[in-house]
Amino acid sequence: MPLPTVIGLYPDRLSIADRKALAGKWYATEVYNTKDIPVRRIEAIGASPADCAAQLRSRGLDPMKFEFQIVTPAF
Repeated sequence: MPLPTVIGLYPDRLSIADRKALAGKWYATEVYNTKDIPVRRIEAIGASPADCAAQLRSRGLDPMKFEFQIVTPAF
């Protein structure tokens, strides 16, 4: 079963089904600052932080400007 597409979504808005399907995967959001980034969205998702960083680099983004977190199940 393919993973849900969550790029561009807010991490706190992932559905229970999304969290279940993505549990254990890592996602990247830009480092928060109120001046430039009022809302943080998922910019990459993968099996590891390195996988997310590679996705970001492939889009011309600097992985050093992102935080990496793991998706936890809803329950």
